[in-house]
Amino acid sequence: MSKKPEPRGLLLSHGAGGDSSQRILVALEERLDLPVKRFDFPYRQQGRRAPDRAPKLITSMVEQAGVFAAEAGIRPDEVALGGRSMGGRIASMAVAEGLSAAALVLLSYPLHPVGKPERLRVEHFPGIGVPTLFCNGDRDPFGTPDEVNGQIVNIPAPVEVHWLAGQRHDPKPEFDDEILETVAGFLGARALPR
Repeated sequence: MSKKPEPRGLLLSHGAGGDSSQRILVALEERLDLPVKRFDFPYRQQGRRAPDRAPKLITSMVEQAGVFAAEAGIRPDEVALGGRSMGGRIASMAVAEGLSAAALVLLSYPLHPVGKPERLRVEHFPGIGVPTLFCNGDRDPFGTPDEVNGQIVNIPAPVEVHWLAGQRHDPKPEFDDEILETVAGFLGARALPR
């Protein structure tokens, strides 16, 4: 049995209401000791606030993953994919649909809309075949620890979960180092000092 490729780069995108300048995405690019690329989905590039539907966002993720692998001089299956909130969800959906990747880094994964725990965003979980990291606040209204833990059992690949104590969907800046160390450890990389 062949060994899974080690992540040699990280491609990240943003949550629905933000863009690739979100603080934690910038910190990951600046402080991880491997190539990191942040990108904006087309609707943000066009100055629109409302996200496109998932198929269009997935297409953009697939395109950007190919561009990043070529730019970084690595194979597509050596790229870890992820992002904050919606960006991470789209990365996970792209992988479930067959996009080659080394791993998934899901920051503040939106398990369901706020106040609507019955509308789970997990149909694709059984299709995720790469190691996956969830790094969420333990008070995130988009998914409680019990809700998240009850769903990740449907992912057939290894899953790590890191809870940020007392944090909601947008962890405070003082948690940036903890997030960086968690992501670095998961990817087998190092978080560089400020």
